[in-house]
Amino acid sequence: MESNKAPKIVKISKGTVVSDKMDKTVVVRVDTLKKHPKYLKRYTSSKKYKVHDPKNFYKEGDVVSFKSIRPISKDKKWKVIY
Repeated sequence: MESNKAPKIVKISKGTVVSDKMDKTVVVRVDTLKKHPKYLKRYTSSKKYKVHDPKNFYKEGDVVSFKSIRPISKDKKWKVIY
């Protein structure tokens, strides 16, 4: 029997830990460089993600990679790889 399901897409991102105050969770800031469509000036845009860190290993200032997973809570849909 053939399955018509599409393969699961796993997105991997890289960012800097900005907070490690929660248990088993770190807040990671991802910076992206964008270009204004009219004025062509480059600027930095940032977004924060709540990432699952089961061993509380990563601290503020660490650079981590994380991937998308099934939702763990309302905001946590990511897990630290390394």
